[in-house]
Amino acid sequence: MALGNLDEIYRDDVILDHRRNPRNPDRIDDADRFMDGVNPFCGDEIHLQIKLGPNGRVMQVGFQGEGCSINQATGSMLSEAIKGLTLSEAARLSDRFHRMMEGSEPPPELLNSLGDLGVLSKVRDFPVRIKCALLAWSTLEDGLSS
Repeated sequence: MALGNLDEIYRDDVILDHRRNPRNPDRIDDADRFMDGVNPFCGDEIHLQIKLGPNGRVMQVGFQGEGCSINQATGSMLSEAIKGLTLSEAARLSDRFHRMMEGSEPPPELLNSLGDLGVLSKVRDFPVRIKCALLAWSTLEDGLSS
């Protein structure tokens, strides 16, 4: 792929909006789950907090981080996508996202099931950026399995 196409990803309206206006940026000090992830090769960081409601569903998510636009936009998108889900549903969503990023061309039904997250499928064309998009989801999975 040409470098111009990478520029297009960085100019995508959804990615830009989440990068410029991250969702759920406030730290949740009384969260039920705290998760931190770092990519030591590039310095990207993700910090997530999850507060569960009495019904076991994600009631509140806190997301903070540093790094490239794809990493930050993905963290923001994750923080919106898991609200209202149970932890097992969040884990299944994370699995679907990983399959989209690591597999071959995702089928339309997978992209549709991911909503706005599907826009990140374009990142697959740039293998060096896949880890940027996966850091938040890997951090979530690590936090859910511990």
